Amino acid sequence: MADGPLRSNLQPLALHVPEPRSRPGDPVDFSDVIVPAADSMARPDEAVSPHDMRDLSFGLVRVLDDEHRAVGAWDPRLPHETLLKMLRTMALTRAFDERLYRAQRQGKTSFYMKCTGEEATSVAAAAAMQGDDMVFPSYRQQGILMWRGYALTEMINQIYSNRGDKLKGRQLPIMYSVPELSFFTISGNLATQYPQAVGWAMASAIKGDTRIASCWCGEGSTAEGDFHSAMTFASVYNAPTILNVVNNQWAISSFSGFAGAERTTFAARAIGYGIAGLRVDGNDALAVYAATQWAAERARSNKGPTLIEHFTYRAEGHSTSDDPSAYRSAQESAEWPLGDPIHRLKQHCIALGIWDDERHAAMDLELAEMVKAATKEAEKNGVLGHGMHQPFETMFEDVFEELPWHLQEQMAQALEERAAKWPK
Repeated sequence: MADGPLRSNLQPLALHVPEPRSRPGDPVDFSDVIVPAADSMARPDEAVSPHDMRDLSFGLVRVLDDEHRAVGAWDPRLPHETLLKMLRTMALTRAFDERLYRAQRQGKTSFYMKCTGEEATSVAAAAAMQGDDMVFPSYRQQGILMWRGYALTEMINQIYSNRGDKLKGRQLPIMYSVPELSFFTISGNLATQYPQAVGWAMASAIKGDTRIASCWCGEGSTAEGDFHSAMTFASVYNAPTILNVVNNQWAISSFSGFAGAERTTFAARAIGYGIAGLRVDGNDALAVYAATQWAAERARSNKGPTLIEHFTYRAEGHSTSDDPSAYRSAQESAEWPLGDPIHRLKQHCIALGIWDDERHAAMDLELAEMVKAATKEAEKNGVLGHGMHQPFETMFEDVFEELPWHLQEQMAQALEERAAKWPK
């Protein structure tokens, strides 16, 4: 690009490069995060026009107030059993994360991703949907499988890529696929699940089914083309879909400003596409449940898709390959103004008189032992590097219904060469 003529009477152009609130060693300041009162957002009818609910893309749907009471129009008024099941499932998800994180550090698997601080965005959302609604998760929604009752041992087999892994070691650890629980295969390619979810929902509508789809991505993935393609199709065809954006403030080491957070909310993406948008306190399990319930009813009533921004915080590293202390203040997690989702739901249950600290401590111990037992059982099938993996020839299988002749020849040659190189 050639330099243009100098115009001394004009101010020179300047490129804006977003900067996070704090870097390592800096004091943390979340004063710009506006946290409205828990009962401040109106709850419109599920059939409302998107043009009449624009304020819900800029506010923050909250149910639990500072005294841990459920207040306002968005209170889903859940039975005590549901509250306690949600609390238990979120605690189980965190216990599972802690154990498998340590397993990675011990060399038992190559990779792991925790969802610490984000448990409500998957568990409460799953609780608000029907069990056969199709979910298209990202890599931090393990809580959905916990809610739907998937065996912990099966999850750990997949993480270890051992001989018990139903995916036969073909997926990166934590990228589960459980079709029998309407849980679509997790992909490491960002936002691919968005057009897949919208396409599935369109097919469900074409068939006259009653099931809807729900998908998740991080705020950074809203910059991907797949996100916008999905939004266009969802809007044009009124696809019965819930489009979840988990805004946890960080996409690995890039803060949310690089995805546009300095300009507007991620829920506001819905306005340009003419669909419903909700911005929700992602650390408030009741708010997540209420927003998902609202969006699900809207989709099931043929009123169209909803984009939900879950405003939350990634309390730990992006993955076991990440060190967040290299790019953000160590105090950020503790200073996050919306607190911890498990603690908040726990305090709500205590305020209702259906829970207490002693029972919670006993539950945490029980869940830790449950995860430990599941881990021991999975380790009987092998861990990373122990050689207890899928049979060698499975690398040629499961693509074609019948193995074609050229792959049969390749498999025979590979087995012959392997036997010659490693006779034992």
